[in-house]
This record gives sequence, C-alpha cells and structure tokens, in this order.
Amino acid sequence: MDRSDFRKLVREAVALIPRDLLERVHNVDIVIETRPTARERKAAGIGPGRLLLGLYHGIPLTARGEYYNLVLPDKISIYQEPIEMVCQDDDEIREQVRKTVLHEIGHYFGIDDQRLHELGMG
Repeated sequence: MDRSDFRKLVREAVALIPRDLLERVHNVDIVIETRPTARERKAAGIGPGRLLLGLYHGIPLTARGEYYNLVLPDKISIYQEPIEMVCQDDDEIREQVRKTVLHEIGHYFGIDDQRLHELGMG
C-alpha cells in the first residue's frame, strides 16, 4: 500500500475515536513511519522476531504531575511495514490500523498493555 493510502487509513482511524474521548487528547502528534528503529524497539521491550506496530512516545496522563507544562508534543508512531506484514489484504490493514491507533491512544491515557488486551485492544 502506498504511503498516502496508509495515511488515509490512520486519519480514518482517528476520526472513528469517539468525540468526547478525542477532545481529551492534547498535544499529541500521530506520525506514520516505515518501521521502528532499534532504539524504539528497545524502548518498547520488543525483542528479536517480534513486530512492533505502533509506539506511544511521551508521558501518560496518569503520570503527569502538577509541573508538567511547556513540553514538546507527545508522539504516536504507526509503523506501516510491520502492520502490512501481519495483514493479508487492505481490509485487514484498515482494521489493524484502527486497533493500533486505539491501542496507542490508550497508552496516552495511561492504560497498560495488559489492560488493553483485556479490553480487546491488544
């Protein structure tokens, strides 16, 4: 899939987030990257042979103290190549992008991987 079509899927996934939830997301950039770097894989605790589909870079809302201000935007990376590797067709890519965006937004709100899996967003 070319980058512009993939970008449309990410925008579509963001547009599907309930408005009341999306209005609580501030100062976050969502970017599309081809694949994670070694540093990003290490930060996520992803070892060899495992794929990283997305990554939240930032301080979750639940960990922010009263002095949290004047910071650069948090970032959510969506990795196109790994997502395409786990999907068979464009419909699966669309669904995986949706799940990955929701998963990473969950991390922004301070939800850990275990709880995201329990909620079906793992």
